[in-house]
Amino acid sequence: MTSESRATAAVIEFVTQSKIDHFSREAVALGKQCIADGLGVILAGSTAQGSRIIREYIRTGEEAPEATVLGAEVFRCRAASAALANGTAGHALDFDDTQLSSTPDRIFGLLTHPTIPPLVASLALGERLAVSGRRLLEAYLVGFEVECKMAEAIDPSHYKNGFHSSGTFGTFGAVVAAAKLLQLDAGSIANALAIAASMSSGIRLNFGTMTKPLHVGRAAQNGVMAAELAARGFTGGGEPLDGTWGFFKGFSFGAGFDANRLVGALGNPPSIVTPGVSLKPYPCGSLGHPSMDAMLKLVLAHDVKPHEVRAIRLRAGSNILNPLRYAIAHSELEAKFCPAFMLSSIVLRRKAGIHEFVDEFVKSSPVQDMMKKASTVRDPAIEARGFDKMRSIVEVDLTDGRTLAQEADERYRGGPERPFTREELRGKFAECADLVLPAEAIDETFALVESLERVPDVRDLIRVMTAGVPARQLGASYR
Repeated sequence: MTSESRATAAVIEFVTQSKIDHFSREAVALGKQCIADGLGVILAGSTAQGSRIIREYIRTGEEAPEATVLGAEVFRCRAASAALANGTAGHALDFDDTQLSSTPDRIFGLLTHPTIPPLVASLALGERLAVSGRRLLEAYLVGFEVECKMAEAIDPSHYKNGFHSSGTFGTFGAVVAAAKLLQLDAGSIANALAIAASMSSGIRLNFGTMTKPLHVGRAAQNGVMAAELAARGFTGGGEPLDGTWGFFKGFSFGAGFDANRLVGALGNPPSIVTPGVSLKPYPCGSLGHPSMDAMLKLVLAHDVKPHEVRAIRLRAGSNILNPLRYAIAHSELEAKFCPAFMLSSIVLRRKAGIHEFVDEFVKSSPVQDMMKKASTVRDPAIEARGFDKMRSIVEVDLTDGRTLAQEADERYRGGPERPFTREELRGKFAECADLVLPAEAIDETFALVESLERVPDVRDLIRVMTAGVPARQLGASYR
C-alpha cells in the first residue's frame, strides 16, 4: 500500500487515537487563544446583515432546540443549524484566524481560516451532549489539525483554480471535531469523511459578498450533519480521500496531493504550533494587513494629513494583488478585499477596525475620493522572492513633491513571530464582544476560555455568552 493510498487511514487513526494529553502545553494554550479570538469574532459577526439573513432562514423550519445561536439575538435550534449560523457569523467580518504556510509553494492566504468550523461544530454538539471544556478543546484541536494538514497537502491548484479552502477543508475540520465528540468508530468516521467530501464546497468568485462567510457556515453545518448521519449508519464510498475518485484528486483537478504532508505528519508537530496560526489585527483579507501596518507606520512617522496625499501605490506580488481584487469598494464586504480602501482608511482615520468596515464609512465622499488616488503595481522583484510571506511596499506621493515609501514587515502582526500579547487578544475580544455582551459577560467569557480545560460543562460557557442578550427562543432553554 502506497503512502498516498493511506491518507484516509491516517486521518481515521489520528482521530480515534488522539487525546488532549497528546498535545503539548503550547498547543493547548494556543488553542485557547484561537478559541477566544474565534468566539469574539462570532459575536461581532452576528451583527452583520448576512448573519441576520441566515438566522431568519433557520427560524423558518421547525427544529429541535439542541444548541444555541450566539450573538445579537439568542435562540436555540438543531445542532447543525446552530453551526451554520455561528459559523457564518464567525467569518462574516473576515476577522478570524489564518493558517500559515510552511513552504513557498503553499501560498500564504491559499490555506484556511482554521478555527471557526471545528469550534462551532464542537460548541453545537458539545452543548447538546453537555461535554466538559476539556473534551470540547480536544475535539477542536483534532479538527483544527486535520483541517490544516489536509489543506497543506493538496496541490495548490485547488485554490489557484477557484476553490475557497476555508469552505472545502473547513468541512473536514468540522466533521472530525463532530466525530470526536460523537465518539464514532473507525468505520463510521470513514463514512463521515466520505459524506463530508461530497458536501465540501466554496468558490473564490464569492469573495466580497455575503456568500464567502456562508462557505464557512456551510462547512460547519455539513461537518456536523455528516458526522450525525454516519452515527445513524449512513454510508459513503470507501477510501474517500484517496484514489482516482477520492477527494484529493477530484478537488485538485487531477493533480492530487503530497502524501508526506499528511501521512505521518498529523500531530508531528501540530500545525497550530508549527508553522503556527495568525490572529488578525484587521477585519479584512489578511493579505493586506502588512501593507496596512506599513501605511500606518508611514502616516504616523511623517504625520501625513489626508489633504497632503496626492497618490498612493501598493507594490506587491500576484499572491496579494490577485485575491484583493476590488479596485474601488462600494460596500464594506468589497472593502475587505480592496487595497485602496484598506490604505485609505489608515490615511483618513489612522485605523481600520470594525467601525471603519461599515457601509456608511466605505461609501462616504472622503473615502471614495481617497480610494481614487490609490493604485496597485505588480512588482517583479517582489514576485521573484516567492509567496510564502506577504511582501509589499507602500508609496505615498505628497502634494509638496515628496514621495514616502515604507516596506511591509514580513513578520505578520498576530502571527508566531509577532504574536498578540494577552492584553492585545483581550482588547480584540472586548472590541468584538462589546457589540453584543455587557462588560461583565465579556470578562467572564474570556476568563472561562482561559481555563477551558477545567470547565465541567460547556453549557456554563454558553450561559455566560448569552447573559443579557435578547432571547427569541425555539423550545425550552436552560438559561
